[in-house]
Amino acid sequence: MARPIFSGHESFACKSHWLKRGYDFVRGENNFNDDDAVVRLGVGKNMVASIKFWLKAIGLLKDTGLVDISDHLFDDENGKDPYLEDVGTLWLLHFLLIHTDYATIYKTTFVDYHRQRNIVEKSKLQNYIKHACFEETGYKNLYNDNTVKRDIGVMLHNYCVKNGSNVNVEDSNSLFAPLNLVCETEKDIYRFNYDTRSDVPSLIFLYALLVKFEGRNSISFEDIAELALIFCLTNNDLLNIINHLCDLYPSEIVFSDVAGIKELQFRATLNPIEVLDRYYEEN
Repeated sequence: MARPIFSGHESFACKSHWLKRGYDFVRGENNFNDDDAVVRLGVGKNMVASIKFWLKAIGLLKDTGLVDISDHLFDDENGKDPYLEDVGTLWLLHFLLIHTDYATIYKTTFVDYHRQRNIVEKSKLQNYIKHACFEETGYKNLYNDNTVKRDIGVMLHNYCVKNGSNVNVEDSNSLFAPLNLVCETEKDIYRFNYDTRSDVPSLIFLYALLVKFEGRNSISFEDIAELALIFCLTNNDLLNIINHLCDLYPSEIVFSDVAGIKELQFRATLNPIEVLDRYYEEN
């Protein structure tokens, strides 16, 4: 396991307008370390660092510059969804956040921890992270209770609008809240939401499949089901998506179930970006 990263966001959840603002800032050949970055971005100094962190965590920015998918989404002239008006884009960004694995807590929570349980208790999640990300990996000396606790709070803020009457605009403006992936059941206890989360578009799921299992001509149902954890899909949900993809690509995708062995097979190479283009053309 790579060195775990549990800081960098300056305790700010990612706001829905930050990615486009940060993208434009970098495209304009600005630098987050410039003295006037605060003025150009229109946010406080700590938020400047946070915007940079979220661009990197979601896989839109590397040390060498913007990643191609950034232009594909946010370019003013040709971008598919510059202002995040399509919920499919949020599902895409959610997948990229976990797949990029720059911010360790997201894959750890939505895949590793989620594989074992659907209920998220803050204290139990923190203990799981301490054990899985630090003690078992040789990074025990890097563990800090307050840092991980803060990371858990920011993650939940990204996805879950708090219950009660004291919800402010900042709380409701978190990037992934519209997905309704995580809901609060009582104080400090949350659950992965399989019942009323936003529908996962089949083509966005196909993009995720092609990226995660790049170069593979066949993928077992068990491997696909692990990817489905990210999207809170039941096995029935997953089968419905797979059947829909087979209908969309009858010559390219086949799902076989022989002697209890379920497998998705690709009979032709599909380009993930072309799959995304088809999604946005149809929506």
